[in-house]
Amino acid sequence: MKKFNTFYVLLAVVLVIVFLKTSCMGDAKQQDDPALKTKAVLENIAARKSVRKYLKKEVEEEKVTAMLKAGMAAPSGMDRRPWEFVVVTDRAALDSMAASLPYAKMLAQAPMAIVVCGDSTRSSYWYVDCSAVTQNILLAAEALGLGAVWTAAYPYEDRIGVVRKYTAMPEQFVPLCIIPVGYPDGPQKAKDKYDESKIHRNKF
Repeated sequence: MKKFNTFYVLLAVVLVIVFLKTSCMGDAKQQDDPALKTKAVLENIAARKSVRKYLKKEVEEEKVTAMLKAGMAAPSGMDRRPWEFVVVTDRAALDSMAASLPYAKMLAQAPMAIVVCGDSTRSSYWYVDCSAVTQNILLAAEALGLGAVWTAAYPYEDRIGVVRKYTAMPEQFVPLCIIPVGYPDGPQKAKDKYDESKIHRNKF
């Protein structure tokens, strides 16, 4: 009887191991499936939204690094990469910019912000490259479960001056935008902006 019970115990263990291995292989296949990867990327793009309310929770350093890496993966004319970044977590600086910038009041609530700026001595079209950088950061924030929003500094001289003041930015660098980042406070819904009437084929 004991041998009979032992056999079934061993059989159960073997079946569990086989099940776990099969599940892991299935997960690995899903991760390697190009169609699933494509779907995930497109869904993330469609889910991106402007988030202006944040929880009182710090953003982990590894997520900050992931957003910056995504930003620096952007295309750059002649590969000049004129971008620079200021990661702002200082509460006084965030609050001061919130008080002075008309469309960045949410900085008073955000735990951090990324200032995307360009080196005007490296490229005359720095703002184009830095716009691509900014979009990558916003998409990365969405993928990481964070909320973010593009608030403009360039081309407004007064806003540029405010950002330079509170980040000690040298004159050769121009802030394109300030991106407040944090964990969203409550559910947010993306807008469906697809408009077929704006699509022209071959001729306008």
